[in-house]
Amino acid sequence: MNTTDRVLTCLDEALRTIGGGSHAGRPRPRPAASEAAPAALSDAERRLSGALMRVNHVGEVCAQALYQAQALTAREPALRAQLQQAAREEADHLAWTQSRLRELGDRPSLLNPIWYAGSFAIGLAAGRLGDAASLGFVVETERQVEQHLASHLERLPASDLASRAIVEEMKADEARHADTALAAGAAPMPAPARWLMRAAARMMTTTAHVI
Repeated sequence: MNTTDRVLTCLDEALRTIGGGSHAGRPRPRPAASEAAPAALSDAERRLSGALMRVNHVGEVCAQALYQAQALTAREPALRAQLQQAAREEADHLAWTQSRLRELGDRPSLLNPIWYAGSFAIGLAAGRLGDAASLGFVVETERQVEQHLASHLERLPASDLASRAIVEEMKADEARHADTALAAGAAPMPAPARWLMRAAARMMTTTAHVI
């Protein structure tokens, strides 16, 4: 595709992401058949699961924006293909978290258009720094998301096996994306940039928990 085609594709993906039109290419993870049937969630547990899954959904909205922007600015076709493949897998996460939110009777963040626009701008900036720096950004982002998902596995109600199955699969995918980017030649990110990313992520997750 030429640049115009890629820009139009990015616009289409943005509309799908923000409008809730993403579809998973893989089946949604489900609890293992050997696990006992979970007890019904209490109202408090349902609210907690809904808030945490809304945060995870926001993370996937941001991931779509980041990967689309970085693929748009990638110099090497092989890297562009790698980023687009990761974006397709992140789209699975987006659809999975969206469907779980519906089951919990909860909603996505009302600020998703803002999260998407801000993340797309950050992805463009990372891509403009060159392929090695862009890959370094992927590694740091995915490592932070992996830690964030691990904390959610600790906080999700033990009986919410459906949400836990989704988060566990997402965590495994994020780790693989980071490892793939590292193997492709990612440059280490400077410490101040990592701290700034953590601060921005903390602001986003705190806000998305309630809005």
